[in-house]
This record gives sequence, C-alpha cells and structure tokens, in this order.
Amino acid sequence: MSVAILPGFQNAVHDAQRTFRSLLEALSHPGRPYSFRVEVTAPAGLTPLCAAACLALVDIETVVWLQPSLPISVRDWLRFHTGCRFTADPSGADFAVITDLSSEVGLDAFSWGSAEYPEKSTTLLVQIEALSGGEVKRLSGPGILESLSFSPCLPARFWAQWNKNTAAYPRGLDCFLFTQGAVVGLPRTTHVHG
Repeated sequence: MSVAILPGFQNAVHDAQRTFRSLLEALSHPGRPYSFRVEVTAPAGLTPLCAAACLALVDIETVVWLQPSLPISVRDWLRFHTGCRFTADPSGADFAVITDLSSEVGLDAFSWGSAEYPEKSTTLLVQIEALSGGEVKRLSGPGILESLSFSPCLPARFWAQWNKNTAAYPRGLDCFLFTQGAVVGLPRTTHVHG
C-alpha cells in the first residue's frame, strides 16, 4: 500500500478540533504534559500525537520544513492529507517537524517573526524520547504558577538557544515537544532557569 494513502484522522472534524484544543491547552500551561486520544495512522517517523498535530495545524496555505533525516513517507503523507508546501530553507517555514535537536540546525535558523509581525514565526514540532530523565530545569512565565520543574531529554545547547529566543520577545519561536503519549507546550514567553 502506498504510504500516501494511509488514513489520517478517523473523524476529520472532531479529531482535528480535539487535537487543536489539546495543543492550545499545552501552550497555555507550559511544561505540563498533556495526553489526548485521537485515532490517526501515522507514517513511519512521526509519533501519533505529532502526526495529529500536523493534521490539525497544517493546511494548503502553510509551508513546512521537515528535518532531512525524516523518511520521505512523512512528506508524502502530509502532502496527501494537508496539501501543504515544503521548503528546504528553515527560515521560510511556518512549521518545522524535528526529530533530532542535536543536529546542526539551531533555533536561529528558523523565522522568529518581526517586531511588526511576531506571529510570522516558525512553530516547532519536536519529537523527543521522554519528558523526564534529562537535565532538570525550572520554568517560569505566563501560564505557570511561580515555577515548574522540567527535565525533558533535550540537548544542553537547546536551552542556551531557548534563552535567546525568550529574550527576543515578542519575536521568537513557539515549540511543542512530543513523546509517544504526551505533548508539552513551550511558548516563547517561557523562561528557563538552571
């Protein structure tokens, strides 16, 4: 069977709405894991929740950057279900799907928007191994009561780059971290300490 015809959502409208609400909740409460159940057949290279997020966020008007290490099946599946366009230039992407943050592409390669149009930045959809077991950080900012301990499996250089991202507000990147069973939102307003 061609991967391009693997099914997307079982119930396109309801599953897209449920996924979008869950992503908004995750971004509204940074550092807090959210799980949501959605029936989606993800291609090799995407976790089910990241695949669901792609279907809910990406459409014919968006431009997507896929990390080159992702299988071609991901591109075919997204093109079939969303009609999106792709770019090889990270700075030209509305959304970026990433599976390896330790690669050569840093956060500064993506569009951070402008002072006039901060919403024109790239949203990162990052797949990671786990939301615990990494270096412990303390998060603060909007959506967090005082502070929150957070230890996802992320390379140290990500946090150094994230601090630059936060300092650029209102410009900057928003990020979703996906594991097999949960998503965490990191909006550009989230400060990282430690």
